[in-house]
Amino acid sequence: MSNTIPTVTRLLFLLVLMVGLPGQLAAQGPQGAVMPLEFDSPDQRARYQQLSEVLRCPMCQNQNLSGSNAGIAGDLRRELHRLIMEGQSNQEILDFMQSRYGNFILYDPPLDRQTVLLWLAPALLLGVGLAFIWRIGRKRSGTAMELDDESRARARRLLEQTSARSGSE
Repeated sequence: MSNTIPTVTRLLFLLVLMVGLPGQLAAQGPQGAVMPLEFDSPDQRARYQQLSEVLRCPMCQNQNLSGSNAGIAGDLRRELHRLIMEGQSNQEILDFMQSRYGNFILYDPPLDRQTVLLWLAPALLLGVGLAFIWRIGRKRSGTAMELDDESRARARRLLEQTSARSGSE
């Protein structure tokens, strides 16, 4: 009887997978499938390419819309296409995307109150690092001790004893 319970559990698990998985896959659609987009002019296609390069995928780390296979990136590419086809300017499109997704969607966020730390952090970190290195170097250069005659003689004797031992081995 103890063998039938795991078998029944396995069968139920397989049944759930067989029934649920195909429906789940059909609902998601093909991942990463790029639908061909139609444009009225080469200028619109060039604008689309340029904007998809400067807009970041909100889900990915450091990938633009054109290089991302995430579902949200596909949605944003379609939204970008729609906005271009409606005749909106590049700035209007960027403003729309920024208002909807925040500064993160822009690879080059504007310098404002919210992003000032983002822009100044590299310079601040470099300054702190250089000050730290300068201070350590300054401390080390000032810590050299002068030996008195007795300490020099003792150090000389220790060096002679060490070299005599290594020479006899």
